[in-house]
Amino acid sequence: MNSSTLDPSVASAIAEFETSNAPSVWSNLDKNQVLTDMKTRLLDAFQVNQGQQPFCGPASILFELVRKQPLRYVQICRSLFETGGFQGRTRRIEASNRLRQSRGRLRMGQADWMVLATCRESENLVFPVEPEAPDIIRNIAGMTKSWEMKGWAREVLGYRNVKYTHTYLFGEVDALNEAETVISAGGVAFALITAQGLLGNNPPPFPYPTHWITLLGNISIKKGFFWKRDSGRISVDVYTWGSKRYIDKDEDRFEAYFWGIVMGSM
Repeated sequence: MNSSTLDPSVASAIAEFETSNAPSVWSNLDKNQVLTDMKTRLLDAFQVNQGQQPFCGPASILFELVRKQPLRYVQICRSLFETGGFQGRTRRIEASNRLRQSRGRLRMGQADWMVLATCRESENLVFPVEPEAPDIIRNIAGMTKSWEMKGWAREVLGYRNVKYTHTYLFGEVDALNEAETVISAGGVAFALITAQGLLGNNPPPFPYPTHWITLLGNISIKKGFFWKRDSGRISVDVYTWGSKRYIDKDEDRFEAYFWGIVMGSM
């Protein structure tokens, strides 16, 4: 991977990490692979991928970190690899010794695992993050709440103005319009949705929140006309599962499976 295509400050930080003699505090991570993963993501943030782990919330945060703050991303990865933690905006976020010594199939890239698992574990009070835990335990341990997304937006991304707007019953259009303004001004927006309802072809009969995505913009809202029995249409570009996707649904379906937005701005 040619680091010369990176911003000079980022390339310099990568080079310093490469030549550092500090040992890893992670028993299951290989420095060369971590560096390769990092460079791949720095050149294409859409390579950030939660893999087969239930880390959609922190993956959405990590995607924006790589995309908008590449130097901080390198600094966080190096600090995690060499010390087991990194400094957030107001507190230090640490990976436990248990997490750093865990072994097994990570089900994702090593650099992604190091950051995502640490963020996820830092919010868990009961269930540990284990790569090979049974699915039900991994899914419970990986559940992300709105206040956790707000916390990561502050601590990891450094945004000072963070809010969550819920749209359980109404308010989707207003929230999306506000998100468009925030994104255009350089901020971030993360939406809580029912994945199969908006990203799949088999929407569940009973909507419930299951998945966090990053809103990228290109939001289009076409209101329908009640008297014409036209429900309108809502579309938006998003990041999720290591790719850019385009959600384009009729207004009724979009609103049924859309639960709220966490927004962060300076």
